[in-house]
Amino acid sequence: MRRRDFISLVAGAVALTLAARAEPIKNKFRIAFLTAGLKRDYPTITEFFDELSRSGYVEGQNIVVEFLSTEGNSERRSEIARDAVRGNPDAIFVVTGPLTQHVRDVTPKIPIACVTSDPIALGLTTSLARPSGNVTGVVVDAGVEGWGKKLQLLREVAPRARRIGFLARQAVWEGTETPAVVRAVRAAAETIGVDLVGVPVASPMQEVEYRHAFETITMEKVDALVVQDSVENLAHRRLIVDLVAKAKIPTVYPFRAYAQLGGLITYAVDEFELMRYAATQIAQMIKGKPVQEIPWYQARSFQLILNTKAASAIGIEFPPTLLARADEVIE
Repeated sequence: MRRRDFISLVAGAVALTLAARAEPIKNKFRIAFLTAGLKRDYPTITEFFDELSRSGYVEGQNIVVEFLSTEGNSERRSEIARDAVRGNPDAIFVVTGPLTQHVRDVTPKIPIACVTSDPIALGLTTSLARPSGNVTGVVVDAGVEGWGKKLQLLREVAPRARRIGFLARQAVWEGTETPAVVRAVRAAAETIGVDLVGVPVASPMQEVEYRHAFETITMEKVDALVVQDSVENLAHRRLIVDLVAKAKIPTVYPFRAYAQLGGLITYAVDEFELMRYAATQIAQMIKGKPVQEIPWYQARSFQLILNTKAASAIGIEFPPTLLARADEVIE
């Protein structure tokens, strides 16, 4: 090939490449991602978008994502639900059941996938196998059995514990929001034979409200604590673990992120597995599959993580039988 022809060929290729980059990407899809307080860089959210990429949908290439958060303020749920629908996305992903209820109330048509506790109790569907309406998703709640397991774990490390606190949104504790959750915890406490003490956190769930909640722990003489698996609590995980350390009370947490920060006991769903599955649900929606043909997915595996350093800090020792059952021991 002559030098002049070669230069012309290269110049032409560069021009075509630049032109291709300048052209708007065709067939873009819009996704609204709603959360109650997690940041965009939270590891499982990153995993969600990684899995979406593996399904062929890459942010900045063929999907546009609108990320919305209530910032821990439940009073903003209706507002961001309307904002999400106003953008007319192809699909909506929501973290938490109560926020999903608000989105579903705004749009009966746009397909929605969510992460939630019992969706039947929340009125999001009548069947897990065949979703009703425009909502499906993944279920993180194991019901009475799951809460019973958490309470029993506390009794194993603190046999004398009789008053066990439940750190939750005030609306949850009062039963005005997700009443099935507090019913399940109460039932589990009754079965095990402990007194359940409410440690409610008012909305907006900010640092000052958590500090007020831990004052309740002192006043009520709580022996041990269970942390509710809400996104608002997860968003304040560092603060919660620090306040627990100061209170020096045995605590069981719902997500691995707490264990990584020094949480004593974590009995947790595999968040990464659930978020990957949810991403595949969103991908199916984008491709046009009806929501009624995308079954709900319920968490099947739970991980027991123990932190021996946290145990030493409050003067307890894990029983050998408990250590043997642990999926992971952090030292």
